[in-house]
Amino acid sequence: MTDFSIRPERAAEAVARHVETLILEGALAPGEGLLPERDLAARLNVSRPTLRDGLRLLQDRGLLVGEKGRGLRVAALGRAAITDPLLALLAERPEVEDDYLDFRDVVESHAAALAAARATSLDRDRIRAALDAIEAAHAAANPDDEALADAALHQAIYEASHNLVLLQIMRALSANLRSNVAANRGRMFTRPQVRDRLRDQHRAIGGAILSGDADAARTAAHAHLAYVRQAAQDLARAEAHHETARRRQSGGGLGQRR
Repeated sequence: MTDFSIRPERAAEAVARHVETLILEGALAPGEGLLPERDLAARLNVSRPTLRDGLRLLQDRGLLVGEKGRGLRVAALGRAAITDPLLALLAERPEVEDDYLDFRDVVESHAAALAAARATSLDRDRIRAALDAIEAAHAAANPDDEALADAALHQAIYEASHNLVLLQIMRALSANLRSNVAANRGRMFTRPQVRDRLRDQHRAIGGAILSGDADAARTAAHAHLAYVRQAAQDLARAEAHHETARRRQSGGGLGQRR
């Protein structure tokens, strides 16, 4: 008689594969901590020894990391994987932002169209929540919260595209290039006219996705990224002019101005 029972090592591999899938799908985010061992074993309906074996496989693969007394968490995936010295160099160069926004225009226009076609009811709920957060921050004239809500909306669109490669690459890139991009995003939201335009553009993107109109979503996302790119260029130019004027006034810090 054939024995169809699952051997412990196979059960451990099944645990590992299930957690791998959650990481790949973005359900478990880089840096996120896992539940305590007892709760994990109950959720996965396996013994604690089997659970430990499965989690050890993931640690060996570099997907999970652990610190004594703090349990296991998802590794900071993608940040070092995408040629970390190069990303560090790019993050230090403000002029790279224009190329990054150009890249985002191509990727996010397509992502918005995919989201319009593929979003589930849960995806649409997340997009609505992000739009509501944008509206609330806009009404409160809170640029920091509005910038965070902006980022949350774009993240929700990546997830709603259900393209796992796109999701993971954009997560990694945004984490690595966050400093310059976030700084400029925050500065944009301090300008009332720019804030109004960005709010209206987010409404257009979100509305098209929620109505399932892929062409309108693609068009709205392209218009938004083109505007953001131009606004970033204008902001950088204005700041450069201001800095030049300041140096003229002070003699560049080397002259004896009176």
